[in-house]
Amino acid sequence: MARTRKLTVATAAVVLTTSALTTPAAAAKPPRCPLIFGHGGYPDNPGASLKDRIRQANNPSAVRHMRRSGAQGVEADVQLTKHGTKAVMWHNTTTNGLTGPRRAITDLWWSTGDGNLRSRRISRGPYKGEKVYTLRAWLQHVASVRMIALLEVKPEAKRVLASKAHSAAAWRELSYPLLERQDLQPIMVYSTDPWIQNQLAKRHPSLLKGEHARWTDSVVWDEPPPGWKGNTHRWQSILKLRPISIMTNYPLEYRRWLEGRCD
Repeated sequence: MARTRKLTVATAAVVLTTSALTTPAAAAKPPRCPLIFGHGGYPDNPGASLKDRIRQANNPSAVRHMRRSGAQGVEADVQLTKHGTKAVMWHNTTTNGLTGPRRAITDLWWSTGDGNLRSRRISRGPYKGEKVYTLRAWLQHVASVRMIALLEVKPEAKRVLASKAHSAAAWRELSYPLLERQDLQPIMVYSTDPWIQNQLAKRHPSLLKGEHARWTDSVVWDEPPPGWKGNTHRWQSILKLRPISIMTNYPLEYRRWLEGRCD
């Protein structure tokens, strides 16, 4: 256990404390190879909800696929069920992509009631048959395969995180798994919702994503997946900035493209 803890903390140090400063001599050298965070890809066009193949790394099968593709970290999505009673790993606002009738995630209980989230399974795409995981269980799996966890708290969670009636319980459900594991594995968090992001900065300042996992793709994702080669111009421009880490929908192709371009 002590050895495992030492390894995970060392990994976190590489991610979270690498300096961007270089000497004039070092500036002439090839850039340091950035850490790669895998992102699942979601159609960015009309009809996206029908096209979506549920590729996000919100379940162990998807996490292992990202690892086999050469990613050192994964970006995944946190939602809250009804009244903030369970933090779960799911991208979509509704159960679109899961078995059963379509419902908003924030309207469902985790394990009780008709159509509860725990009983559902992914209904299409490469991870068909996988269940929805809790935040705590997902973090434990990511640690077991020695990957870095990058969590996006989805904007829909604001409904319960800001609720007078349910805020305290919802924040406990979201924060406790992070507090339990932040010294055992590298974790980063962020949200595209300004209010949630501000709250994360107050509650978990040491875990904020910041400039890590910089988005590097330029090709607009669709289904079926578009070719990766249209990304190379932006990949090159971002690499010149010497990022500590990047995020891409194409971790396997990006890793191959990096060969010979960095140390």
